[in-house]
Amino acid sequence: MKTRETTMMQRIERPARGTAARLALGAAVGAFALNAGLAQPRDNTEAEIEKYRQMLQDGNPAELVALKGEGLWARKQGPKGASLEACDLGLGPGVVKGANAQLPRYFADANAVMDLESRLVHCMVTLQGLDRNKVTARPYSGAGQSATDMEALVAFVVEESRGMRIAVPQGHRMEREAFARGEKIFYYRGGPYDFSCASCHAVDNQRIRLQGLPNLTKDEAAQKAFATWPAYRVSQGALRTMQWRIYDCFRQQRFPELKYLSPASVDLITFLGVRANGGTMDNPAIKR
Repeated sequence: MKTRETTMMQRIERPARGTAARLALGAAVGAFALNAGLAQPRDNTEAEIEKYRQMLQDGNPAELVALKGEGLWARKQGPKGASLEACDLGLGPGVVKGANAQLPRYFADANAVMDLESRLVHCMVTLQGLDRNKVTARPYSGAGQSATDMEALVAFVVEESRGMRIAVPQGHRMEREAFARGEKIFYYRGGPYDFSCASCHAVDNQRIRLQGLPNLTKDEAAQKAFATWPAYRVSQGALRTMQWRIYDCFRQQRFPELKYLSPASVDLITFLGVRANGGTMDNPAIKR
């Protein structure tokens, strides 16, 4: 005999399952159309959203966050009383110009492939003597809150690569291995809805509400997406880093929570970065 609670739970769960089925069906239809070479109907919604972004870009609040980051880069702090001006982001100690356009990459001193955020944390720990757990305890600000130190440092560094050509390296064995793992993660299906990154980002002309979903298997779309993150999100009133972007995608897939700076996150960013090679950096951008 069904209890009242059981009946209510069934009513709650049924729409969720229906939604998942519709989304999966939509992805399958989209993939079929793509493989069959069929054109899919489009409206001008995405074009209008792009106009909206361009109107906001002139007053991008990320510029203020970058100014804060510039101050943090030069500020002496931590037990060693040092600044980050000797931090090697891949182009030599203290060289910031163009560094983000070539990340993630292999660093011999850590014997690891690192993205921008993991490299910044490495420098804060090794150069300034800061505690890693404390540095990574709160990497993301809440909606409408002041930017965290990490968000500010990221904004400063990525701004210094604006206009630079994306050239994420693959010369080292570990860089190629990171790319291969990232590609596997991109297509890996799991979670309660059996989603993968590719469920949303391997089909043309998909959109969730007003948010366009770029097909990251195509060069132009991959370049544009990678080139415009990190970005200031108007809807959240906060600058969001690439690590946050990957974290939030995992959340929306209903995957287990992605640990900050985990190898999986760096591998996936490596995959996306290599797919975007040849594009031009235009971040921090502004998003809805």
